[in-house]
Amino acid sequence: MVIAAISGMTVYTIILLVLIIAWAAWQLITVVRRNQVSTVIDEETFQAGMRKAQVIDLREKKDFDAGHILGARNIPYSTFRTYHTGIRSDLPVYLYDQGKALSTRAALMLGKEGYKDISILKTGYARWQGKTKKSE
Repeated sequence: MVIAAISGMTVYTIILLVLIIAWAAWQLITVVRRNQVSTVIDEETFQAGMRKAQVIDLREKKDFDAGHILGARNIPYSTFRTYHTGIRSDLPVYLYDQGKALSTRAALMLGKEGYKDISILKTGYARWQGKTKKSE
């Protein structure tokens, strides 16, 4: 009976380890794919180049209205697949969201569409220290 309990626990442990390894592999693959199509830049670099770029906020409209980077345009990720055609491919594209997750997905989508100059804000809006604007 003790052996059955140990082997049952071992099976659960193995399943858990396989799931953890699969998740870690997926995260690594996503980072590698993101780095192939875009560049992750710090806030200082973002601020230096944003005047010549299209700054896209991928957060939902209510979050955008609560506060966003000055000069940014809101294309929520939930509608990005439909409205990303409004982004010019001949100009640099600067993406940001609360962190980096949505920006990574959007960058992968734009990369497939042939966009070449894509940058993602490393810290996201959560740690942005630059100028912001709130919509009325």
